[in-house]
Amino acid sequence: MIEKKTNISAMTVLILGLSTIALPLYLTIVIAFKQPSEMTNSISGILSLPKAWSLNNFREAMEITNFWNSLKNSLLITGLTVVLSIVVHSLMGYALGRNKAKSKFYSFVYLFIVSGMFVPFAILMMPLAKQTAEMGLANWFGVILLYVVFYMPMNVLLYSGYLVNIPMALEEAAKVDGASTWTTYWKILFPIMRPMHATVAVLTALAVWNDVMTPLVIMAGSGENTLPLAQLNFQSQFGTNYNLAFASYLLSLIPILIFYVICQKQILNGVVNGAVK
Repeated sequence: MIEKKTNISAMTVLILGLSTIALPLYLTIVIAFKQPSEMTNSISGILSLPKAWSLNNFREAMEITNFWNSLKNSLLITGLTVVLSIVVHSLMGYALGRNKAKSKFYSFVYLFIVSGMFVPFAILMMPLAKQTAEMGLANWFGVILLYVVFYMPMNVLLYSGYLVNIPMALEEAAKVDGASTWTTYWKILFPIMRPMHATVAVLTALAVWNDVMTPLVIMAGSGENTLPLAQLNFQSQFGTNYNLAFASYLLSLIPILIFYVICQKQILNGVVNGAVK
């Protein structure tokens, strides 16, 4: 009887959790294919299916957002940020993870970096905007550098935690064979950390792909837009064109969804192992 009640409770929670994802996704798809004349203030009007399934909203949304150029910028910024994050943050996680227990200096550096997770972007926004402008970094390159710094605390935490599960015996055996620390890391440890690489890649890519504030503040006036920035064109002081906006949201969802599907097999293992500190 207790087990049956537990199963019912678990099923109820799962259904509620699914509804929080399925309903917004359904509304996004339905509204993206509807014409503005089909939008009413009633619940039934919003939930109803389109009278005619048309791609006109998607074509118009692509023209307004200059879709291909905005997509290129988003892919460039996201891709380079992910690659740099995996290389730089994994090296930092390795150096700090292997030495923080033996050295107070490394322990302090580790805690200092991880504490960056508690600093909100709003506090840094204006100083960073002024500094990047003075340094000539008010462009996509400056945005990438800031992203690498912003996501360093979480990624270093994950990498250093994941290294706890990799025995020191592997490194000791490599040293006996004459391998340097650099060779040991790239030839042995880096491939072993593949699940964590996938986890860091997806978490970083999702955050960068959907971010509006950093490009808006840093790249303002540069004439270049990412997809989230371009989608601000659908909002005005008089209202929002939801039909075009939702069509654009679906288009921008496709690349990051494909990336997630490719990496998903490694993610769960990486998150679980990386949580061990």
